[in-house]
Amino acid sequence: MERFERAKLAFDQLNGLDPVSEVVDGAPRPRLVVQADRLSCWIERLDPNASEALRLAARCQHVERWTIARDEFPPGRVGYLQWRTKLSRFHADRAESVLRGAGYDDDVIQAVRRIVTKQNLHSNPDTQTMEDALCLVFLESEFDAFLDKHPNEEKAIEILEKTWKKMSRRGRQAALGLSFSDRARKLVEAAI
Repeated sequence: MERFERAKLAFDQLNGLDPVSEVVDGAPRPRLVVQADRLSCWIERLDPNASEALRLAARCQHVERWTIARDEFPPGRVGYLQWRTKLSRFHADRAESVLRGAGYDDDVIQAVRRIVTKQNLHSNPDTQTMEDALCLVFLESEFDAFLDKHPNEEKAIEILEKTWKKMSRRGRQAALGLSFSDRARKLVEAAI
């Protein structure tokens, strides 16, 4: 576990430089550290025996995300997908660098890369668990803020439908157990 702790610390230090903060329990914290904590918690809840690669991927899924801005890409869906693809590769490359420095071998590094880049989403259990955790973090912690910024209910329902399709049965069951605001619950029920 020593190398796991070294890697976790390195990822948290990189994410700790995030210029955006989020208030948690009354104190501001770097947003990406908060997201990594939330992902780690969901991974643990969904799979208490999660692989080391999956637990590492939770810490680096969005490592240094702020360094590649969305506005560097064209508006619209095509630009959004280009941005996400570039981010995915960037996160995987940064993770590889940190993991090599922490003493990990190619097998673990490649497993983390597959998870971070969402390869074999429906056939790789670790990748699917990460996708479930990402969706659950969004629904639990970010959906209401998303609705505040994007009040178009039809668009919100469309996004929820896409989110639901990406989730496994286990992830969907966990989502149904979340506490939603009245507005969010109404949209979730319409989407599913």
